[in-house]
Order: sequence, then structure tokens, then C-alpha cells
Amino acid sequence: HEPDLRNFIRRDRNHPSIVAWSYGNEVIDQTLNETGPVLSRKLRGIVSEEDPTRLSTASVNSAKASWPFPETLEIISLNYQGQGIRTGPQYSNLSGIITPPVYPDFHSTLPKKPILSSETSATVDTRGTYIFPVVDADSAPANESSGTDPEDGFVSAYGLYTANFGASPDKTFASLDRNPYVAGEFVWAGIDYLGEPTPFYTARSSYFGIVDLAGFTKDRYYQYQARWRPDLPVAHILPHWNWSGREGEVTPVHVFSEADEAELFLNGRSQGRMVRGEYEYRFRWDEVRYEPGTLFVQTYRNGGAWANDTVCTTSEPSDLRLMADRSEIEGDGADLAFVTLELVDAHGHVVPTAANNVTFALDGPGEIVATDNGDPTSFVAFSSLTRKAFSGKALAIVRAHAGLHGLLKLVATSEGFDAGHVPIKVR
Repeated sequence: HEPDLRNFIRRDRNHPSIVAWSYGNEVIDQTLNETGPVLSRKLRGIVSEEDPTRLSTASVNSAKASWPFPETLEIISLNYQGQGIRTGPQYSNLSGIITPPVYPDFHSTLPKKPILSSETSATVDTRGTYIFPVVDADSAPANESSGTDPEDGFVSAYGLYTANFGASPDKTFASLDRNPYVAGEFVWAGIDYLGEPTPFYTARSSYFGIVDLAGFTKDRYYQYQARWRPDLPVAHILPHWNWSGREGEVTPVHVFSEADEAELFLNGRSQGRMVRGEYEYRFRWDEVRYEPGTLFVQTYRNGGAWANDTVCTTSEPSDLRLMADRSEIEGDGADLAFVTLELVDAHGHVVPTAANNVTFALDGPGEIVATDNGDPTSFVAFSSLTRKAFSGKALAIVRAHAGLHGLLKLVATSEGFDAGHVPIKVR
């Protein structure tokens, strides 16, 4: 382990993005009161020798504040323990370890050590998918009877449902705010990834990401944006408003914002003006009954109008819209352009229920590296040039051949639509 740790630090210590070093994550040594602390001190000493400018840590998920292992750490890094594990009425019927929030225990036992949450949340959701009814709580486990569609393998995107050991952003934020000495959090996870397909083992990828595997933002992205950039005017409505067949049924509307107050309108009629309470991180109108049309929210902060958002019922898709994340790439065989395809209606609105098959082709000195759509249940190969849109979107990744220059043109076709295309210059 010594050469591994030394080489690891020497490789990365000149990167300014490094704020601390971790030499362990959820290791069994945290529970071994004789040998664990000895090894931890040895590893901490190696880190100090190689980089005396930064602190070190090892993330724990079961150690108690009074145990010997945490005392050896320069930074207390807690995985899920800080926010609590399987706490709250929605989690009371689950088996497994139950841990109340432990921030106060660690702070009182080791008051001079900084504390951070090295893993929080473990919220699961599927982009653009909403399942009813919506739980009347700030956090709940995702399972066959709560927040999921077991037949399709989807989890509701309201951002309230978690792995059994997890907690929603709302519950996590409240725990952090109640304990302001905690430095902050690292969320599990930033992006969906292959493997760990909780709660449905038949899926190809996880559901944990703030963005999906194609890099498309989930609704939860805007909750974190509002939280982490509190001075940025953010208001984000969910769900989408294409619910043919649910006319007259309760369809809760939530808004993510750091505003003080918010008023929601459905087709011009107020659904109520709300004041956001302490330890609340969304506005909830849980009794809205669906009718086609337009949702509009106006938020207020410090007595004045702040951010707003609009979501409307779309018509059927009529166009393929392609948008590249950059207009030029290097002709080095490595630089990539990520191109988003959206199925839009006649007014340019993304149709959130569109699932049309789309085929990609590339003209010019390059190739399509991969396609995706963010669907965690899809096993279509990344190399496939035909991809079904998921919640109205798909992705194509393009690169130029090494040493060649000119113009690339990505073309998308789908039955019943005019072809869509986007140019990309190769430098």
C-alpha cells in the first residue's frame, strides 16, 4: 500500500483542484479498534510526507464518534451517517442498520476536527418520468410500492425517492443546515454510471445521478443549482404537463427555488401563493388537478419578483432539433462534440413524451463515436447509430479523424420528419 499511496499523491499533488487526500473509503478498518487506527496513522503519515500542504481523511460509514479510528483522521468524512440512515417514518419498515444523524456526536466528541459529508443522498430517479401518487413526505425509499414503475424499471423524477440507506436532497439539506459547522457535502452521485442499478437490478446503469448517463439534466439538477448558487435566480417546475388521460386527476406540481415565496398559476388561475418555511427546499402544490394548458410560477425574494418558469402542454412532435455543445473541434482524433437531439413541436417546445426512433449519420472527415438517450434500462449498444429518443431527447458524440480538417455535418433522420442537421468545423 505504501508505494501505491506515494505514487498516487506524486501524480496529482500539483493539481490545484485537490483540496484533501483520502486514503480509505468505507473500509473494514474503521471497526477494528486495535489494528485500524495503527494503519490509519501510518497512511496519514505518508500523506503528510508527500504533501504537507493538505489534510487527509478516510471516509467512514459505520464508525462511532467514540471509536479509536475517527480520532486518527485529520478530517472527519461521513458517508450517509451525517444525514441519518433509515430514519423517519417512511423508512421504519426497512431492515438493516438504523443510524440517527451523527453530526452532533462527532462534533462534540472531536470538536477541533473539521467535518464533511463525503457521500450524501443516494436519491434515485429516471429523467422525465413521473409516477403517481407522490409521497407526502420529504424523503422515502424507492421500492415496488413507492415511487417506481417496476414493469418499466423507472423511478419517479420528483427527487423524493432514495436507496434504502439514502436521503433525499431535502432531508440532506435540512441535516446540514441544522449543523452549520459541517463543511459541506459530496453527492452520490453527480452522473448516472454503469452498474449498481438500484432499485432494479435488471437495468444497465444506476439511477443516482443528478444528470443521466447521456449528460442530460434531471429535475434534481435544478434543486442543487438553487441550493449551491443561492444568489442565482432559479425557478424550475416539475413535472412536464403532457398528461393525456389524467384530466381532473391530482397531479402534484413542485418548484425548486431559493426564493422566499412563490405563486403557481394553471391557465391563468392562481393555485396559491406559498411561503417557503425553514428547512424546506421546494415549493409543493400537491392538490393540483391536471388540465391541459400552461403552468407558470412567479417567485419572490426580499419582497420583489425574482425567478419564474413556464411549462406547457405540447402538441405532437414535428421537427428534429440538433444542437452541438461546440461549433468547432480539433482534428486530433481525440476532441469530441456532444450533439443533443430534441423532438420539438411546432412552437419549438421539447415533447417530453416523445420516443421516436432516430438514426444518425455523419458527412465529412470524422465518425460518430457513440449514441445514448439516458434511459437506464436501455441495453442498445453505444455504437448503435439508431437510438430511440427518451423523454424527448437523444445524444450523438462525434470526433474528427486525426490529421484531417474541414467540415462535419451530423444528420438525424426519423420516419415522418424532415432530416435535422448541424455543422461542426474541424480545425
